Amino acid sequence: MELRALFVIVIAAIFINNFVLIRFLGICPYMGVSKQLDSAIGMGLAVIFVMTLASFATWLAYYFLLAPTANNLFYHIFRLSCPPDLTFLRTIVFILVIATLVQFVEMVIQKTSPALYRALGIYLPLITTNCAILGVTVLNVDEAYNLIESLVQGAAAGVGFTLALVLMAGLREKLETADIPEALKGTPIAFIMAALMSIAFLGFAGLSI
Repeated sequence: MELRALFVIVIAAIFINNFVLIRFLGICPYMGVSKQLDSAIGMGLAVIFVMTLASFATWLAYYFLLAPTANNLFYHIFRLSCPPDLTFLRTIVFILVIATLVQFVEMVIQKTSPALYRALGIYLPLITTNCAILGVTVLNVDEAYNLIESLVQGAAAGVGFTLALVLMAGLREKLETADIPEALKGTPIAFIMAALMSIAFLGFAGLSI
């Protein structure tokens, strides 16, 4: 496997096709957890971990359980005449896998960092329904990535999500002391900043790699 292909996947997932600022996935935690830098970093690391493991687990589930290939486990276990096509169950299976991983991450954070667990609040279990997590697993299949490429895509997408989250958190902390019209304070100015960041990241669209 060429390292250049993996490098292209990394750069594309972080900058060119950033899941938050370009694909507009994961907006809920992006806006909800970007008020403080510490909680933004914690959420970002959790998302990187879940995205990477989800990419690994869902790739295995798709190609060894759902896809009608010679590697299909049901085909060998039940000695079927042909591999069954269960790809229509992809979304349900992927969500179940992601939910299991999120529960594991939630328990680890609760035990190791109670302060971070309280800071993340409801947004930590909401990783289960974070469309960015499901999006990266679906894209791995749609792009026909192999296992290594899926892992790289998952990790890079998580880094891109964390980058957007940390940048927004830093800006929002600065805006707390800025002279802003009363009507724009809080959520309105945050959405304006998000739009400006999205426009800025569009500059990477013409990046030649």
